[in-house]
Amino acid sequence: MWAHVWGFLYSNYFRFWLKWILRLLTGKCELQRLLGGAEAGARRTLSIMSSFLMKSFTVLRNAVHVEEAEVEKCVRDVMKEKKIEQKDTRFKTNLRISLLQISGYKKLYLNVENLRKVPYDSENEEHEEQLIELWNLLMPHENLKARISKQWCDIGFQGDDPKTDFRGMGLLGLVNLVYFSKHYTSEARQILSRSNHPKLGYSYAIVGINLTEMAYSLLKNGALKAHLYNVVSGLPQMEHFHQFYCYLVYEFDKFWFEEEPESIMHFNQYREKFHEKIKGLLLDYSVVLTLQD
Repeated sequence: MWAHVWGFLYSNYFRFWLKWILRLLTGKCELQRLLGGAEAGARRTLSIMSSFLMKSFTVLRNAVHVEEAEVEKCVRDVMKEKKIEQKDTRFKTNLRISLLQISGYKKLYLNVENLRKVPYDSENEEHEEQLIELWNLLMPHENLKARISKQWCDIGFQGDDPKTDFRGMGLLGLVNLVYFSKHYTSEARQILSRSNHPKLGYSYAIVGINLTEMAYSLLKNGALKAHLYNVVSGLPQMEHFHQFYCYLVYEFDKFWFEEEPESIMHFNQYREKFHEKIKGLLLDYSVVLTLQD
């Protein structure tokens, strides 16, 4: 109860006077203090977002919804609204970076969502080439005898035709699997080998697609903002989403073997435990979850 009372009083009374006193003492508005004081990355950009959303000025509230092409104009409008000199290049540069990160995150989600909505099509030559590439990357010393084959189970698909396993995540699931196998080939082959453990084994490809869903859901609900704002000073790209997926694959394999589940039948339980672990890490404003680390 007291927390709600304090929150109400702070938002409606104390915050205004605190800002007024700070402006009097520093000669700078709240935005200038945020952009000049907070370290670059998530802490700064998330603070800017929070500050904009609490403003009554239309220009400021609309800034969090700005598109990439409108960022430069938005920066000028904000500086005009807050009476900040246009020659303040540091403020201008930092605000531009934060607005690009905000608009880029939304654009990245749309790109990921569009790829997820593309169903795997066995009649599409490009789709088929990517699937065969996945096999060749993971099984370089074994030829695939036929497109429809029980061999697909060797890399963790459920049946003779992998296309049925991509129904939930569409082409995104395949693109993620190929990306990890192409950019971290030795790690992918090692994890595939570990997934065949007689007691702790799991279906490599199916788990990989499951982790695509995890990465996608974290992006969709905004949980990846801190990570992405720390990783890229500007527009987050599909590459950054793929890199986060690679981190999940690598870390989940370690997590699975450390936990030593009794059987694969407990997969959902341990998947959720891993999911909660990742969500906890993403709450840290300084978080960076990449495989390179």
